[in-house]
Amino acid sequence: MVNMPAARQAVEFIKKLPALGAGIHLNLFEGEPVSKDPCVACLLGADGKFAYSPSRLSFLSVPRRSIRNAIATELAAQIQWAIDNGLQPTHLDSHKHIHSFPVIFDIICYLAKSFRIGAIRWLFEPDSVCRKPWPAPGEGGKKKAGILRVMARINRWQNRSFLKTKAVLGIAHTGRIDTEFLKAAILHNLTGPVEIITHPGFTNGLDRTKTRLLHQRKTELDALCDRNIKQYFNEAGIQLVHYGQI
Repeated sequence: MVNMPAARQAVEFIKKLPALGAGIHLNLFEGEPVSKDPCVACLLGADGKFAYSPSRLSFLSVPRRSIRNAIATELAAQIQWAIDNGLQPTHLDSHKHIHSFPVIFDIICYLAKSFRIGAIRWLFEPDSVCRKPWPAPGEGGKKKAGILRVMARINRWQNRSFLKTKAVLGIAHTGRIDTEFLKAAILHNLTGPVEIITHPGFTNGLDRTKTRLLHQRKTELDALCDRNIKQYFNEAGIQLVHYGQI
């Protein structure tokens, strides 16, 4: 998320972990833009920060070419920032999943091709994850996953060349991912690459007004680092990879 305050620190961490794949979390909703192009001003408020909600930006991107041009300009600048700082992005995804909106998905595909980035996150989560034996989804998670599933089907029709996974897990269960969820994911019988979306981290310095996933981040970090979970993955013959290895 290259326009955020800790971006340079994140880059330094990534450079110390050569086996880690790093994508770009394209962002049109938090903070200030990377691009200095005047055309991006139509995305900003009087304070110079991104002003629109995901639904509003999606709606405006349909009729207004100026909005589409601004989106393309800003997101290109974000990708270029990562490359200029020594990263080789493995894939593209986005804050609030905005890249799945069909009009914006076309822009993302163009950028992926232009920057020779081989993968874009495909937000197709099977509806079976909202039923037992899976843990109960988060509040509003089932509805959100359903909307994104429709978008994902449209995206596949638009351009499937950048879609490298068979499914994604973790949308309906945002805020509910723990060891039990990962155990269910291990038993998931879908063949082929599957991405699990998680938000691991520490609570130190987090602003409660900026994220609803506060203490949950430590829960997810602990689950991902759990030795038993790692053993379960190994015993199931599941290979852990990043987008650059698919």
